[in-house]
Amino acid sequence: MSSRTLAGRAAIVGIGATEFSKESGRSELQLSVEAVQHALADCGLTPADVDGLTTFTMDSSAEIAVARELGIPELRFFSRINYGGGAACATIQQAAMAVATGVADVVVAYRGFNERSGDRFGQVSRWAAAQVNTNGLDNAWTYPLGLSTPAATVAMQARRYMHEYGATSEDFGRVAVAGRRHAATNPAAFFFGRPITLEEHQASRMIADPLHLLDCCQESDGAVAIVVVSAERAADLPQKPAYIAAAAQGSGRDQFVMTSYYRDDIGIPEIGVVGRELWKQSGLTPDDVPMAILYDHFTPYVLMQLEELGFCGRGEAKDFVRDGAIEVGGRLPINTHGGQLGEAYIHGMNGIAEGVRQIRGSSVNPVDDAHHVLVTAGTGVPTSGLILSA
Repeated sequence: MSSRTLAGRAAIVGIGATEFSKESGRSELQLSVEAVQHALADCGLTPADVDGLTTFTMDSSAEIAVARELGIPELRFFSRINYGGGAACATIQQAAMAVATGVADVVVAYRGFNERSGDRFGQVSRWAAAQVNTNGLDNAWTYPLGLSTPAATVAMQARRYMHEYGATSEDFGRVAVAGRRHAATNPAAFFFGRPITLEEHQASRMIADPLHLLDCCQESDGAVAIVVVSAERAADLPQKPAYIAAAAQGSGRDQFVMTSYYRDDIGIPEIGVVGRELWKQSGLTPDDVPMAILYDHFTPYVLMQLEELGFCGRGEAKDFVRDGAIEVGGRLPINTHGGQLGEAYIHGMNGIAEGVRQIRGSSVNPVDDAHHVLVTAGTGVPTSGLILSA
């Protein structure tokens, strides 16, 4: 392994979140500040210790506003990552690189939004085709044709995947059933106490054929914050560190944002780029990972990720999920917090927090010997991923 590696040089030491709801009743800035306060309290640090902040380009709360409200005296590092949910793990990557190189000492990654009571991503968003950048230009080709919601764009890829590999709507449904089963035992989840059956999945209304309502993640209000420090500093803090064994970003050939329909392979090769880099950085293989947090904004992408990451062969994910493999007690439990289908949709940041809880042993659905946890960010867009280790 190269001496230039990031592996093991930084750790997540604090996690915090607001409640997850459909109407928070407060501003996105207030949500973010609350989540950061909770994360700092979790690891015994204060705003005076923080000198770096990272977030998404889509976040409405500027780093300087968060710093002002928290009373952070000075910032030495701040960064934002593009491409919506694909940014989630990259915010941690940026924080890790900063603390590992001495650019900053304590970096907090945050994401807060009123995505249900405010701007709803699941509805037609005229702004997406009117952005004054090339993403807006790309969307302008598809929006007039009716491909103007995330579900509509994903439905195209899902139908092609079904055609090529024989997957069915029931196979997608098994992802939703597993997520909701895990959420049902998670008091923080919006769907706490409300599991679903495969029959209920199949009976839910069609959103964009072949996607049913229960194939689509929630629209949620809330915020999550994550504290990253160097491995050396982590040893002196109260919580068990979740060391960053690998952190990667990836974009595939002929990449668009949710509409990469002109590739020979209409899958999600961007997560393949991330996976290969994670395995290389960490020196691990899929057999070394006892569980995963896979970004589940839409169920078909979970099957595609299992294949791209090497947990099963191309076209084999439908068989992989049919016998309970992705539930606690199975071969590869995923999204033990309930995922974005069952807990909340906080752009994947709540999934990173669950990975930390598994490393700590504090998850409500613990996986035996979860010494390595793979976490992914949004797919269908340039994306990112992490491997967290005990």
